[in-house]
Amino acid sequence: MKQRAILIGVFLWWCLAAADGGAGQHHKMGRVGCPHCVNDGSEVSQLLQQFDALYAAFKPKEALKTVLRVLEIEPNNTEALSKASRVYIELGDIIPENETGWQEKRLKQYRIAEDYARKAVQADPNNTWGHFYVAASLGKTAAHSSVSKQIDLADEIRSAVEKAIASDPQNGFAYHVYGVWHRKMAEIGKASRFLASTFLRRSVPKGSLSTSVEYLHKAISLNPTVVSHHVELGKTYVALGKLDLARASLKSSLAHPIQFSDDAANKKEAEQLLRELKDR
Repeated sequence: MKQRAILIGVFLWWCLAAADGGAGQHHKMGRVGCPHCVNDGSEVSQLLQQFDALYAAFKPKEALKTVLRVLEIEPNNTEALSKASRVYIELGDIIPENETGWQEKRLKQYRIAEDYARKAVQADPNNTWGHFYVAASLGKTAAHSSVSKQIDLADEIRSAVEKAIASDPQNGFAYHVYGVWHRKMAEIGKASRFLASTFLRRSVPKGSLSTSVEYLHKAISLNPTVVSHHVELGKTYVALGKLDLARASLKSSLAHPIQFSDDAANKKEAEQLLRELKDR
């Protein structure tokens, strides 16, 4: 069994950045990830708006300073706790692989992110983003862990995503994550499952490619212009052998504008996949 046989940590930066569509738009009512929040002119409100603007400008370190200031004022502010988790995940992601000890350094950031996400859930168990970032941080940890650890985390990741959806059925990015999760679980072969059960004494959760399609379509219906939704749907169609549908989804991803920091990479991946499918 390969070390990366179970790629639970597929949540990547697109799950996190895309989850905040519309960043930088400052209205009297609502903030990124908190549409019903009131921008009342208070210090906390202003800091959270500053965070959104800095994060949208791809300045995570500066954004982190503002959200940590909020937490000094209001330690149980759910919005701030969730946004702190998001930033720490990104800070882990941007650690280059050529840096000494990069994996452990990333894991450290992801553990901090997990801690903030769990605090967000404790502060408000009904807030979708706390659960979402629990899933995201655990997924990142899984991607840099042993197969045994990945299997251990699989059920908790699924549970967290389900809670995110239950808290907000309109959270399209949670459907996205669950769609990818189902594909990755479905792609694990019988031999790998047997080895996990026999030697690791772990049962591997089962996924469904048809459910992956369903959830990714749901994500697209809620956020139709997000490039990564279409790319991941294309990958699931490839796994199903539905190549015409795969090509259509991948071409659709190329037609949408770049909105998030990883969209260029997503489009590049879509182009590569289309080249691979050209003669199939």
